[in-house]
Amino acid sequence: QRMDFNRTVLVTGGSGFIGSHLVCSLVNRHPDWRIINLDNLDYCCSLRSLESVEDRSNYTFIRGDVCNSRLVKHVFNTENIDVVFHLAAKSHVELSFEAPSSFQRVNVDGTRVLLGAAHQARHRPQVFVYVSTDEVYGAGLDQVFDENSPVRPSNPYAATKAAAEYLVRSYWDQYKVSSVIPRFLTLLQMNKKCTIQGTLPKSRHFLFVSDAVDAFLLVLEKGIVGEIYNVGSSCEIPIMQLARELVRMVGLAFNVRQ
Repeated sequence: QRMDFNRTVLVTGGSGFIGSHLVCSLVNRHPDWRIINLDNLDYCCSLRSLESVEDRSNYTFIRGDVCNSRLVKHVFNTENIDVVFHLAAKSHVELSFEAPSSFQRVNVDGTRVLLGAAHQARHRPQVFVYVSTDEVYGAGLDQVFDENSPVRPSNPYAATKAAAEYLVRSYWDQYKVSSVIPRFLTLLQMNKKCTIQGTLPKSRHFLFVSDAVDAFLLVLEKGIVGEIYNVGSSCEIPIMQLARELVRMVGLAFNVRQ
C-alpha cells in the first residue's frame, strides 16, 4: 500500500497549533502523499484540529519524542522519508528562563537527532525544512529584519532556536542534507490565558495560520536548499488591541505582565 504514495512527508510537532494545520493541509491537498505526524503530545498539542484527518488512509500518527534517537532512526529507516517539516519545539519564552535545559534538550538535541537520522538513513530525505522564529533576531524595536540581519537571541528559547539553525546549516555544509529554514515573523499562540509579556514591542506583524501553511508549501516547492527565508505579513496591529479583541471574542482571562 505504501508504494501507492508518491511522497512520504514527516511532520514533527504535527499536533501543535501550526503543525496540525500543516498536517491537515498536506493530507487534504495531496492524497497521493503519505503524511506521518511525530509528536509526543506535550502541553501545546491541538488534537481537535486533527479529527478530520485521523481516519484518512494517507495519514499516520506516531506518538514519540524527537530526542528518542532509537525511535527517530527507526522511522527514517523504515518509512522512506522524502520530506521533513521540523516544527517540534518548546516555545514559551518565560518558561525558557525557568527550565533552560529542557529547551536545549528538545530544540537543540532533538534537531541534532533528526539531522543525524536523516543523514544516516538508507533513503535520504530530499528536503529538510526547519521552522525557526523571529526571536533569534532579538528585540528590534522599529527595525525591520531581513535574512541577513545579525542573530542576537535575548532569551534561552531564542538561543536554542538559533543554535538549532546553526546545526541545520552545518549538516548542509558538511553532508549536503538539503535544508531550508523559514523564520516566522510573529505567530500567535493561544493558551488558556491571553498573556502579554513585557512592554515592547508595542505592535507586531501577525500571520494567519493558513498563510503560514502556504509559506511552508512554497518553501518546499521553490525554496533553495541551504537558504533562510523570513516569512511575515504587512498586517501590523498593536498587541494590546489584538489581545483585547481576542478577549472579547473568546472570553479568555486577561493578564498584563510588565
